[in-house]
Amino acid sequence: MISITKCPICKLERFESFLKIKDHSISGEYFNLEICASCRFIITSPRPDTEQLGAYYLSENYISHSDTNTGLVNKIYRRIRQFTIKQKIALIRKFHQNPRLLDIGSGAGYFLNECQTQGFNCFGIEPDLNTRSNSINKFNIQVFDELYINQIPAESVDVITMWHVLEHVPELNQRLEEIRKILKPNAYLIIAVPNCNSFDTGYYKEYWAGYDVPRHLWHFTPETIINLLNRYSFSHIETRPMYFDAYYVAMLSEKYKGNFAGLARGFVTGFISNAIASFSKNNRYSSQIYIFRKQ
Repeated sequence: MISITKCPICKLERFESFLKIKDHSISGEYFNLEICASCRFIITSPRPDTEQLGAYYLSENYISHSDTNTGLVNKIYRRIRQFTIKQKIALIRKFHQNPRLLDIGSGAGYFLNECQTQGFNCFGIEPDLNTRSNSINKFNIQVFDELYINQIPAESVDVITMWHVLEHVPELNQRLEEIRKILKPNAYLIIAVPNCNSFDTGYYKEYWAGYDVPRHLWHFTPETIINLLNRYSFSHIETRPMYFDAYYVAMLSEKYKGNFAGLARGFVTGFISNAIASFSKNNRYSSQIYIFRKQ
């Protein structure tokens, strides 16, 4: 296990205890969340090192790497996925009609496959060998390992997407430097992450599925992710809600609590979370998409 001593955003070397969270998906181990005493950025620390982390993804329960269709929650996820992929394509086309696009953390490859179908000049990076190979074989898409990012020419990419990926990246500052280097001037970085300032976060507390320790190493609020990207000269363009995530996360959270009829409870909580965020207009959706432009 390694401990993080310096905040990646404000560089202060002082963290406070925040919560202790169980890994409900795979190991059953407990991990500590700590919060920066200055900028209030929440991190998982201590955490497995890079070599140890892979073991915490080796399960069909890890949905972005798996094609399993067993279990009601997984079936719901599969049904919604194609609809949300179409939404993502439409969002990208708002900023660029025919981009050279890099999807970092391309997972099972469904999004990248749709990008290819739509005529984008696209490729992906996926660190997990089996997931990468399966996506290439299934969709005939271009997907490379993590080291490939260093071979991409500077200022050659129009759009980079990271759909629920940034929270998994061990070397956060290094990855953002790499991203900035390969994006063209005024190009776009689109990031989706859970929002640990949402209604459902406060409602479920240590059972909130969005924490997903130890796979999620960083836990963002709208303020902390915008502050982080500003440090790398990215300007925040807009924020979009991910409505379906509230239902999915709430259903998983109810499962973690061991509640009977958890799916129904989760649906109600997801609806309430979205309604509160919508009426208050305060960017408190369970998960959000942030669009940044390289300055």
